[in-house]
Amino acid sequence: MKTKALLLILLTVFLSIQIIKAQDQIHKKTQEVILCKVKEIGLDEIKYKLIDVNDEITYSIDQEQISRIVLENGEEIQFEDNFNNPENYIDNKKNALKIDFLSPLTGNTSISYERSIRPGRSYEVTLGIIGLGIDPNDNKQAGFFMKGGIKLIKSPDFYLRGMRYAHILKGSYVKPELAFGYYAKKFSDREYFYRNTKSRKNVLSGAVFLNYGKQWIFDNSFLMDFYFGFGYGFDSGPIDGGYHYGYVVGSGNFPIAAQAGLKIGFLFQ
Repeated sequence: MKTKALLLILLTVFLSIQIIKAQDQIHKKTQEVILCKVKEIGLDEIKYKLIDVNDEITYSIDQEQISRIVLENGEEIQFEDNFNNPENYIDNKKNALKIDFLSPLTGNTSISYERSIRPGRSYEVTLGIIGLGIDPNDNKQAGFFMKGGIKLIKSPDFYLRGMRYAHILKGSYVKPELAFGYYAKKFSDREYFYRNTKSRKNVLSGAVFLNYGKQWIFDNSFLMDFYFGFGYGFDSGPIDGGYHYGYVVGSGNFPIAAQAGLKIGFLFQ
């Protein structure tokens, strides 16, 4: 009797599995699974019929509620959020080369490279060449600074059907960023009250920023990027705080750092 009961249980399980396999499965984002027969996969919704319900009734479900569909033949169809679907941005150029427009006026030239990682996110690195710019005080500055950060592009507060970014690199953003710099230049010694001498000294600086900015894209080719940021910084050298070409750092008693700029550039694939 025990053997017959075990065989009956195994047969029931086997038949149940076969019945499930013979149906399509709609997997919702809530982890719920709908066993049905899929009739139509549209741009916005899925239409299906339930096996044990009146065959004349057709149900529908919004694609936004679905993570995937598994058909009875084993084929699987994945669904992705339309707003963040990379396929919607195939024609967007995803790389940008920029220059800080006003940096040469302050004694350096700052060049940045940005690349899109996915919709809503990119990374940006900056190299500043200190000394490649105007030097009105003849300080003979020479050195570099580097910056790097992740740009988080703002998404809308609410979505409409079919909505997407106007461009994958366009929009308001927040960017956490690290900065580091090293340079040498002439500093005033002020040894005598009647004359001012200068000697060359080295400066090391660094900072961590939280930036806010907005980037505009024109014709998928040209861009403008305005930003400003605040954070904490440090410097070591003959001065306690001051302008370090890529950013400003406060004194040791008030180590606040700040930066701002306007970048222009072009996009490429």
